[in-house]
Amino acid sequence: MLLAQSLVLLAVAGSGMSWVTGSLSGDREGSLDVWLPLALRFIGAILVVAAVLVSPNRETPSKSGLWTVTVPVAVVILVSLVMWAGRFQLPVALDGSADAATQPMLLAVHPLFLAVQSAAALCFFVASIAFTRRAADRDDPLLRWLGPACALAAFARVNYALFPSLYTDWFYTGDLLRTGFYVVLLIGASLEIKQYWDAYSRLAVLEDRRRLSRELHDGVIQELALLRMEGCSLPPGTPAKNRILAACDRSLDEARAAVYALGRGGDEPLGFVLRRTARELAQRYRVRVDTEVDDSIEASAEQQQHALLRITREAVANGVRHGLAENLSVRLSRDGCRRQLIIEDDGKGFDIAGATGVNAGYGLISMRDRARTLPGSLDITSRAGEGSVVTVTW
Repeated sequence: MLLAQSLVLLAVAGSGMSWVTGSLSGDREGSLDVWLPLALRFIGAILVVAAVLVSPNRETPSKSGLWTVTVPVAVVILVSLVMWAGRFQLPVALDGSADAATQPMLLAVHPLFLAVQSAAALCFFVASIAFTRRAADRDDPLLRWLGPACALAAFARVNYALFPSLYTDWFYTGDLLRTGFYVVLLIGASLEIKQYWDAYSRLAVLEDRRRLSRELHDGVIQELALLRMEGCSLPPGTPAKNRILAACDRSLDEARAAVYALGRGGDEPLGFVLRRTARELAQRYRVRVDTEVDDSIEASAEQQQHALLRITREAVANGVRHGLAENLSVRLSRDGCRRQLIIEDDGKGFDIAGATGVNAGYGLISMRDRARTLPGSLDITSRAGEGSVVTVTW
């Protein structure tokens, strides 16, 4: 809020204030038209330092937007009225009769003018150092640009103090430095706004995903659970009973996986998610699932993590349902520069040759397709009575 107030004052002081006050002050050129903008810029510099010295953990007032506008407006009105009332007592900042060819212009400048310009430069220098140090501790795009911006403003004040001039319509080095201050601020503000809207859009997507997750959990999963319960009540000799129960189990697994994928934020480490998935699968199928995870391995994208989790779920489900496995293991490790996810079970295994090509089930096809999207490859080894090993390399 203090930073915004300072920028409002600096903008007002640089928005034709000298021209307006010069028109109103009449013949006393170099008095009100110089001191009023200078006073506003000096107050703005003080507010910049105050902004960087305020603790970042301090709560912002609920009506900060109102204060951001009303305080600078009140300051401008108050300072303008005071200086207008005493405009005839204001000293001339720069003696117009001075000859730059015979004497340094600094000798023709009022000492108070030099003092105010120097104090403003000091404020901006302190703010530049403080903002730079704070930017090193906080990931804030605006803070990274405030440091160099304040440095440009400080050098602009130094230039105005060392090279004063009566010709306000001319373009000087200090004007170029001050313009650079506003350009750098504009870049930082643009990045800050972009970060805000990116975060806002991510939050909107996350809220929508959570809403869909709740709808699936309260609707589809409850209906599937009811279907499975009704399927269990069928007579034991019903031919389709086992197929119905198996279809319900697969549908429930798919629905739960969708609920999990929609409900999570996507910023959890891969190792943590794999351990949690292994615990859920062990509880669901009443089997033992051991995990051995290298926590230094990360998924480069949310889609990559989702693909690995779906492969793990499918491999464990196949090992339990078709291989009648009781003990499984999930390992995440490195193989040189490559990463590997290995799911192994102690089930009865299956004939790989008979489960490839046109005879491959949807689960195997799905796992291979997901492995390719990593990008990576899927390898399955199995022997009758020796269990199966599913290896994903990417």
